[in-house]
Amino acid sequence: MKTVETAAGTRRLHPLPLRIMHWLNAVAMIVMITSGWGIYNDSVIIGGLHFAHALRLGSWAAESLLWHLAGMWLLMINGFFYLLYGLVTGRFRERLFPIGIADLVQTVRDTLHLRIAHDDLTRYNAVQKLLYVVVVIAGISQVVTGMAIWKPVQFSGLVSLFGGFQGARLVHFLGMAVIVGFLVVHVALSLLVPRTLWAMLAGGPRIPRPVRRRRIAT
Repeated sequence: MKTVETAAGTRRLHPLPLRIMHWLNAVAMIVMITSGWGIYNDSVIIGGLHFAHALRLGSWAAESLLWHLAGMWLLMINGFFYLLYGLVTGRFRERLFPIGIADLVQTVRDTLHLRIAHDDLTRYNAVQKLLYVVVVIAGISQVVTGMAIWKPVQFSGLVSLFGGFQGARLVHFLGMAVIVGFLVVHVALSLLVPRTLWAMLAGGPRIPRPVRRRRIAT
């Protein structure tokens, strides 16, 4: 048997299915964050910390909860297909790994010196890779802790895993803080390098598809 490599053509940097799932995830996260703030205000975790009415989705806690549950289903379903797409197509492996420590330190130094040029849209720097990995983990954590908070009796095992109901709420709150931090950095970088935002809207440059390998008899 002989292995032969064949060209597979080109594709957009961000294929259409990925773009649709990306923006649906963005909508779901905004709905869940702002409605979650309305729920939080009804029973605060950190004394003295409240969220202004203008930042909340829902006029009171019960209405915010309805919005939160709607956003939850959108995030769970769309997020599942997003993860499946990234794993099956190899996009996560191609775009997010490896993450080198030396590259991470250098990228942080460049950013602190305001050297954040992003000339090659086809490659993420080490900080971008790390941020995407962290937000994916945070998103999964939000689903798990959210289920524990929503149905503490049915998912009592999950509640125990986090040290009780308030522990699950605290982890859920911290996960929200991580995602909000990611969104702030993500949006700021997109505004500083508008080509990245346009690429996620229009698909970006065309890049070679992964080379296909097949075996033939010799």
